Amino acid sequence: MAAPFDPEFEELPEEIPIFPLGGALLLPGNRLPLNIFEPRYLNMTAAALAAPQRLIGMIQPQQEQTGPGEPEIYRTGCVGRIVSFGETEDGRYLITLQGLIRFAVDRELAPRDGYRRVRVRFGAFRDDLAEPAAKIAVDRERLLNALRAYLRQQNVDANWEAIEGTEDSRLIDSLAMMCPFRTSEKQALLEAPGTAERAEIVMTLLEMALLESPLDEGQTRQ
Repeated sequence: MAAPFDPEFEELPEEIPIFPLGGALLLPGNRLPLNIFEPRYLNMTAAALAAPQRLIGMIQPQQEQTGPGEPEIYRTGCVGRIVSFGETEDGRYLITLQGLIRFAVDRELAPRDGYRRVRVRFGAFRDDLAEPAAKIAVDRERLLNALRAYLRQQNVDANWEAIEGTEDSRLIDSLAMMCPFRTSEKQALLEAPGTAERAEIVMTLLEMALLESPLDEGQTRQ
């Protein structure tokens, strides 16, 4: 999984900046595009770009901010490396993060230039940096049936030729990141021990969404 510029496990820092963003899930080995415009996160991105490893931790807030102060964050996130960036004429950064490894928050540190920082531990997630041992066994028929009905419910057109040609683990991770699941559900996907467990959660969430909001009359599940 490691790319030539990715840090080795022993090179990972003990302190990282974090970007708490509800619903934005980053998984190891996957890429997440971000549009950075808030001043404190512009500062964070500039600092990350100036650092040798260019790392930013993505983490979920436990709830939306409704008053003064920062929202509480979950205790597990995923650190990503900036692999591409651009600057816009109106002062934004457009960046892409490559997910490296999950982390456990040890404690939050004093903010720097407005953005939040945490002290982290990576030990429990060392396997995120290893090459996948083997392909996972996914009930492909169950997954595709649930996904087909879910996308129809959401009125989303999909490239089924591409979906059916995507390898199981890549498809599962893509759905986990892209589907509009609740923040707590995204967190459960992040914390799943491995891809097989994540696959079961994805299929369960798709099926639960169909039960909560059945297809309109005239639509059928195939």
